[in-house]
Amino acid sequence: MGLEVGSIVEGRVTGITKYGAFVALPGGKSGLVHISEVANSYVSDVHDHVQTGQTVKVRILTVGDDGRINLSIKRAEEAPAEPPRPEPRRSAPRVSAPVPQRTEADGPSADQSFEDRLKKFMQDSDSRIADNRLYADRRSRSRRR
Repeated sequence: MGLEVGSIVEGRVTGITKYGAFVALPGGKSGLVHISEVANSYVSDVHDHVQTGQTVKVRILTVGDDGRINLSIKRAEEAPAEPPRPEPRRSAPRVSAPVPQRTEADGPSADQSFEDRLKKFMQDSDSRIADNRLYADRRSRSRRR
């Protein structure tokens, strides 16, 4: 029986390294199952998934000209069914409340010109900056003593 790419065969694990497991195949040949091809989940240690002497089903991925055979355990098994994705939540349509009318006490009205609103903003801003500087000066004086 020839080893064909894509075929699934049974083999015996002959050795385990940190990067994969060596598997003896029918016909006296052996191949490597890379650590990334051992299981569908993350594999930090190959010993957690296979042991030396264990019989495993493997899929032949490639057969190199130099005789190297790359194998996969996870591709030999059926892929686990993915859990169904939950439906996105649909919220009720939003109903906007009526916009209340502004008064003089609420702040600037639409009648004010842009320049007037900008002037008021700059005055408030300058006042706040001056207060912050005064506070920072007081703090730095108390640290020096």
